[in-house]
Amino acid sequence: MAFSRSVLDIDPEKACLKIEKMIKTSVSDYFNRKGIVIGLSGGLDSAVSAALSVRALGADKVFGMLLPETDSSPVSREYGAMQAEQLGIEYKEVNISPYLESFGVYEKRDTVVRKLFPGIPEPFKFRLVLPQNLLDEDRINAYSIEVLLEDGTVKKKRLPLKDYLELMAANDIKQRTRMIQLYYEAEKRHYIVCGTTNLSEMIQGFFVKFGDGGVDIEPIANLYKKQVYDLGRYLGVPEEILSRTPSPDTYSYVVSDEDFYFCMPYDKLDYILYGVENNIPKEEVAAALDLTVEQIERGWKDLARKREATRHLRELPPTTEF
Repeated sequence: MAFSRSVLDIDPEKACLKIEKMIKTSVSDYFNRKGIVIGLSGGLDSAVSAALSVRALGADKVFGMLLPETDSSPVSREYGAMQAEQLGIEYKEVNISPYLESFGVYEKRDTVVRKLFPGIPEPFKFRLVLPQNLLDEDRINAYSIEVLLEDGTVKKKRLPLKDYLELMAANDIKQRTRMIQLYYEAEKRHYIVCGTTNLSEMIQGFFVKFGDGGVDIEPIANLYKKQVYDLGRYLGVPEEILSRTPSPDTYSYVVSDEDFYFCMPYDKLDYILYGVENNIPKEEVAAALDLTVEQIERGWKDLARKREATRHLRELPPTTEF
């Protein structure tokens, strides 16, 4: 059978039952715990993971957490609470901004921005973006910083490696601080922490080590984003969440997953990634997606680079064997 978009079609009920069994077995047999704590970001992945957890364990054994900070979109808190209330689970909100301020996260980042844009008027918002012509031409995969001024003006500059590393080092503290909160709530309840990373993110390392990657179980880590959407519709996730643009939601100037990391929409990314993972001839993938072979080759090259660069995130730390 020729490659087509149908390769990612799944039976939602069968998929749910399989994941629910894993959740239930993991909690009771592997970890010998009582339930699950999950961070609700207001996005699709956490909504689906929470819904699956409730189906597996019951609403009384799932605890949700809203973990906003200064740069979070207000919509994240609103949609996270909406999902918790729809599922009927207990939840609480902890604003992590004071923890980040105590570590100097915002000041560390803003110092870099001010160095790159001397004399920039405040207040300002900023985000990091990659070139978005990945499939159309060969280009340097280097980040730029975009700064949004109060009058709507946007300034943009290529981000030197040293400054990129400093910004990411500070920003990644957000995910790690959230995980501290999740584990505190989990351990005091004798629960485990549920992750929300999907397959497209897992393979390419789009998560933070000891942050959103530091969890006990990953229910949707074998599902492409398209399949997560399918389960979301089947599970009755609110339309507001289903239609929300996926975003890391850690920058003051809103940026999508596509702008920040993937450089292509999920409706192409998933299928190109599937082709790589299953050794599908690139000619078949190109024909199914109405792309050229050259575009598929560029996509495969970028996916391979990201996978190799983030390999350590998916493996145990190296050790010495005796």
